[in-house]
Amino acid sequence: MFFFKKKRDISEKEFEEQQKIQRGLEKTRTGFFQNIINTLTNCQIDDDLYNDLEEQLILADVGPVCAVRLVDELRDEVEANHLKTGEEALNALRGIICQELTPRYPLELDGHPAVILVIGVNGVGKTTTIAKLAHLYKEQGKRVMLAAGDTFRAAASEQLELWADRAGVPLVQAGQGADPAAVIFDAVQSANAKGYDMVIADTAGRLHNKKGLMDELGKISRSVKKASPEASLEVLLVLDAITGQNAISQAEEFCKAAGATGVVLTKLDGTPKGGCAVSVWENLGLPIRFIGVGEKIDDLMPFDAQTFVESLLPEVPTHKED
Repeated sequence: MFFFKKKRDISEKEFEEQQKIQRGLEKTRTGFFQNIINTLTNCQIDDDLYNDLEEQLILADVGPVCAVRLVDELRDEVEANHLKTGEEALNALRGIICQELTPRYPLELDGHPAVILVIGVNGVGKTTTIAKLAHLYKEQGKRVMLAAGDTFRAAASEQLELWADRAGVPLVQAGQGADPAAVIFDAVQSANAKGYDMVIADTAGRLHNKKGLMDELGKISRSVKKASPEASLEVLLVLDAITGQNAISQAEEFCKAAGATGVVLTKLDGTPKGGCAVSVWENLGLPIRFIGVGEKIDDLMPFDAQTFVESLLPEVPTHKED
């Protein structure tokens, strides 16, 4: 049974984060997801409703396969629990989407140091995501070091250096064309020796052939363990929410080759079709770990499925102004 229950007794900080997510998702909430709320509110539950809902989910960029499955699950919930009203069906849909988005396992950041390798094609916001991650963990009291592992793209290291300065964290870098694995090895070794908690590393943002990508990232993974046997490693794939389902489709082979462990979904504030988030697990088999809801350094948020669903499908409908 998937009924959605709203969280209570949240802290002031959690409330502020929820408000920021709601503002960041405003285009999505007041666009296609408002149509979903309207479709389900004050309506009769019948085949026409299910057809309309499926269409609205597809328009919201959930993707055809995921939309059909969500509607089928909702139909099962309605029948199993004898739901009568559209409001009850809407609440059931919230629960279904929340379960879909809830990570099946936690981030593994208990290593010494904890290493996060950030991958993704150029243009998705990879460099700024790294800086925002550094800021987020620094605010949590972690000692963070960055590694400029994208040694192939001109000016990549310089851009990361600017962001490292903004975040107030050190950066390990080498010249253009240097071996990325060697740069990341030096960073992890330095972090381990100096007692840093985390290393967040950039990687080349070009689409390799599958073997080349596997070889390079395999070499980086080995260099991390060689530099510090007690290090943990997470590989986060950055996706651009504005390109939505296209980004997910393009990332499937890239993701498999790279051994990604999670997703960072950026630029959610710039699209009315943020429904692509709902199908990330189905298409990539990866949990969403962070979402970007703005351009400021503190606009990267840890992903919370319930807060996300509350923001997309609020209990009190948010209508567009005329």
